[in-house]
Amino acid sequence: MKTVLLFLATGFQETEALAQVTICKRTDIDIKTVSVTGGQMVESTNGVVVKADLVMGRDTLPQADMLILPGGMPGSENLYNSAQLRDLITTHVKAGLPVAAICAAPLVLGRMNLLSGHQATCYPGFEPELKGATTTGATVEVDRQFITGHGPGAAIDFGLAVVTCLMGKAEADRVAATMVWPY
Repeated sequence: MKTVLLFLATGFQETEALAQVTICKRTDIDIKTVSVTGGQMVESTNGVVVKADLVMGRDTLPQADMLILPGGMPGSENLYNSAQLRDLITTHVKAGLPVAAICAAPLVLGRMNLLSGHQATCYPGFEPELKGATTTGATVEVDRQFITGHGPGAAIDFGLAVVTCLMGKAEADRVAATMVWPY
């Protein structure tokens, strides 16, 4: 079974986060939400409060096959401001493991200079944050170990790219069909 950690910070975009949970739970992917706030309850950019499975710095995090960063503001800034998360991302990337970020969250990877020489996409206006990347404006970009998504409207395609990366295209196609996607 593959394990995915999805990180929540105050101001996260709920569609981008919870769509990933829904999609992964339709597979054999064990997805855990992880709060970087110091507490288990995390408020989204639209005031939706979610109870995270784990709290960074308090709970022992399982070894992950992939890390996911949902966007939203100020959620993406708050993710970047977590030194513990940046350290985990660095270790994960050095191990050659995939990291996925959607909407404004690719700014975390861009500010860490991880996207240099890669194709990436993000929410319009955040392109300057993706230092050294070739920004495409595509719905989803998969370039080596990085998956980036354009915004909330790309959440399902982004999640299916995550499944494709971890479980293969046939499994992603099966999940898409169960979700009647595309409609």
